[in-house]
Amino acid sequence: QTSRAPAISVSAESCIPAGLRLGPVPGIFKLGKYLSDRREPGPKKKLFCFLSVSSRVELTAVPPVFQVRMVRGELVDEAGSSALEWIGLIRAARNSQEQTLEAVADLPGGQIFYRALRDVQPGEELTVWYSNPLAQWFDIPVTATPTHDEKGEERYICWYCWRTFKYPNSLKAHVHFHCALSHGRPFLHHEH
Repeated sequence: QTSRAPAISVSAESCIPAGLRLGPVPGIFKLGKYLSDRREPGPKKKLFCFLSVSSRVELTAVPPVFQVRMVRGELVDEAGSSALEWIGLIRAARNSQEQTLEAVADLPGGQIFYRALRDVQPGEELTVWYSNPLAQWFDIPVTATPTHDEKGEERYICWYCWRTFKYPNSLKAHVHFHCALSHGRPFLHHEH
């Protein structure tokens, strides 16, 4: 069994002000294509640190954290590289509570930028999801209504294949990128 390497996360080393724009995002834009309900793809790797001949301490490997900071009004990484070098490492937000950035475009089909939704505090991970206008442009669902399972926990159900998700953006990404039964149809709404 091949396991994927832990995902890289990008976090703020200093405060990032609300409204700051990063980008443009280079390449083909497929935000959320690899989003899952789990924060870290693949199994966690375990490392062992031998303290002496008779004892060992088990450590769980954490994904590498990529730190970014404000320098003269620009967001740069530890090496001083601009956002174009590392913007693709920012993970998709699973829900609005963990979202710190939104993907925006000035014109439909135009270049895509990330914009800080609020002040991002030092140590906080940068996560991004589509703004509503951009989601509509890409035919990504903008809403997802939860149901509750037998334990009372929120779940999101794909109305095409009935697969369940813990987070709304995982469902939206599934419908857009992966659900073989949606056949490119827009997400069903329960409005009759």
